[in-house]
Amino acid sequence: MGEERPESPATGDSVRFTGLWDAYAGRVFAYASRHVDHHAAQEVVSETFLVAWRRLSDVPEPALPWLLVVARNTVANHRRTDRRRDALADKMGRLEQLAVSAPGADITVADRGEVLAVLAALTPTEREALLLTAWDGLNATEAARVVGCSVPAMHVRLFRARRRLRAGTPTESATPAPLRVVPEPRSVR
Repeated sequence: MGEERPESPATGDSVRFTGLWDAYAGRVFAYASRHVDHHAAQEVVSETFLVAWRRLSDVPEPALPWLLVVARNTVANHRRTDRRRDALADKMGRLEQLAVSAPGADITVADRGEVLAVLAALTPTEREALLLTAWDGLNATEAARVVGCSVPAMHVRLFRARRRLRAGTPTESATPAPLRVVPEPRSVR
């Protein structure tokens, strides 16, 4: 009750549609194959003839140009769908990269405290060598020029500093020097 059943097609409609299919399905497929891959071309043919079935009374004679217009529109719809899907996949990929879980604030603060403690435990020359290369992005030759020492001496300082950082333990001979925290400069507009 309440459900409507589509009317059964008239015998003449079935015969006409079958005739359209027999006469033009191959040509519509050939047209679609020139524009999309084999699988999508089959879908285009199916959708084209579905439209033809639904609008059978609107299909003119000769039917081929009308069917090819429907196929052309169907190909355009497939391309738009593909572009939207690709754009959505790109957007989701970018969101996924942005939404990578980051450590909580408490972990970041604890890590920062540990790094500052280890940096404070380095000798001033090792700390300066490490900060010039790691923080300021200089290579060993440039850092040696800034500090005023030889390049081999800079390599030794960096080796010792990195070794102590990996170990996470302060040197026995070095007395921790207080770190000076310099506020980050603000941009001027």
